[in-house]
Amino acid sequence: MGDTAPVDVVVWSAAGSLVAWLWLLLGQGFFWRTDVRLPPGREPDSWPPVCVVVPARDEAGVLPASLPTLLAQDYPGRAEVFLVDDGSTDGTGALARELARERGGLPLTVGTPGEPPAGWTGKLWAVRHGIALAREREPAYLLLTDADIAHAPDSLRRLVAAASGGGFDVVSQMARLRVASRWERLVVPAFVYFFAQLYPFRRISRPGARTAAAAGGCVLLRADTAARARIPDAIRHAVIDDVALARAVKGVGGRVWLGLADGVDSVRPYPRLGDLWRMVSRSAYAQLRHSPLLLTGTVAGLALVYLVPPVAVAAGVLTGTWPAAALGGAAWLVMTGTFLPMVRQYGQPWWLAPLLPFTASLYLLMTVDSAVRHHRGRGAAWKGRTYARPDALAEEG
Repeated sequence: MGDTAPVDVVVWSAAGSLVAWLWLLLGQGFFWRTDVRLPPGREPDSWPPVCVVVPARDEAGVLPASLPTLLAQDYPGRAEVFLVDDGSTDGTGALARELARERGGLPLTVGTPGEPPAGWTGKLWAVRHGIALAREREPAYLLLTDADIAHAPDSLRRLVAAASGGGFDVVSQMARLRVASRWERLVVPAFVYFFAQLYPFRRISRPGARTAAAAGGCVLLRADTAARARIPDAIRHAVIDDVALARAVKGVGGRVWLGLADGVDSVRPYPRLGDLWRMVSRSAYAQLRHSPLLLTGTVAGLALVYLVPPVAVAAGVLTGTWPAAALGGAAWLVMTGTFLPMVRQYGQPWWLAPLLPFTASLYLLMTVDSAVRHHRGRGAAWKGRTYARPDALAEEG
């Protein structure tokens, strides 16, 4: 009996993983499909005024590839760009003015908000300053976009048409991230895949659905809805500000749409594993609401869903326990099949899809590292700033 107990554990674990994957395949909003794209919408008879708000901190390295694409927007209505230089030390603001003088296009205003007060993240403090400047122009829509995001010439036109035609208060696109280095190819498609698994895009736009999320690199927001939802003041401490924004909008009865982007691309490179590690670990524990209990459950869930299948296959083959190998192989096959569309979306070879268990193990370690960093006082760090969890701020107040 002692010899069969470990075998039973492997078999039952593999069976549990397969059940989980069948549920994810059919019951999690078809998250694995990559056909949720910007709805075409009907172009309005009169194009509403739009202000573009770009928070930027030490972005001189990417600004030449991104800012000119905003200034060159082919938008039929009135539009202008507000870049908020958030305490940069690399000449971001001066470079932005120089690019505007050289390239022309939409009017550019560069603002400086000063250091954020306690309880504010730097990005949201910069967004607040940008929205305050923009409101003087009385826009109907605000486009909140990051400094590393390049837009196709018709991006703003298509976003506004989708929002006005579909009656959405938020239209957000998950920017296409860069996949040039070996580690980017391995990690980036999985990043988008995991995000879609947590927040299935189809559910977000469904009327009455509680699922809410946006992609912070590209968020078109109706200005009156922003005022009604008190954005960004109501989410001023949020590290994962895009999800918080979508929840705030849904909280006041607004409608949100999120999908994969065409013509909205991140130009920020993450060439080394360490760069990608920091990108994920800085906010992973915040995603779990800084809860040790949720961290434990997440680690156990990741292990069961992603790591058990290959382990069961290996153990089953080595010990001749064919039920374990068959169940683990079936779970691994379903996992690979759900990941393959995202791999193709990023133009990567098919054989990267079966490597998802390895990539998931990296994400598991990144999540644990995020918690360790937080408890050492180095969590949620970004460009020289470290943010406490919201309840800690409340305790200090």
